Amino acid sequence: MTICDFRLAAFLPYRLAVLSERISRRLSRIYEAEAGLSMAEWRVMVHLSRCGAVSVREIHGCVNLDKPRVSRAVGRLEESGLVEKTSSPTDQRLLVISLSAAGRALLDRILPPAIAYESRLLAALSSEDRVALDRIMEKLHRVMDADPEARPRSRLDIPRDAAE
Repeated sequence: MTICDFRLAAFLPYRLAVLSERISRRLSRIYEAEAGLSMAEWRVMVHLSRCGAVSVREIHGCVNLDKPRVSRAVGRLEESGLVEKTSSPTDQRLLVISLSAAGRALLDRILPPAIAYESRLLAALSSEDRVALDRIMEKLHRVMDADPEARPRSRLDIPRDAAE
């Protein structure tokens, strides 16, 4: 293949990135309009809702964002009263982040429209398409899991029923 034959629009990494970005940007309009949250703040809050009190390092490793971006998001969420920082019960030098009551209430309010958006996307797929998409995504994740230069996947993002 020569450079003249290369078609970016058919290049799988590009296609996946474009689709992911389009979906993420559209979803972000929901939590931005409903709650004034950025994508990073949204991801941090959702992660805290499923994991409880954790460190910024643990959050960073699970939400596919760099550590400074996670730290800024946590700072803004703390200023807004949506998360709380406390000392770790096992290491007083370490701070752990958790959702506040206001943060949990906000998520209760904004999760339904986000889930409705996901449902609209999934409605375009048959049940067979969904199974195939999950299987294909898991295969691609496994390729990345085997790549020593790829960012590791969070254990929380590995499906419990991931078939061999």
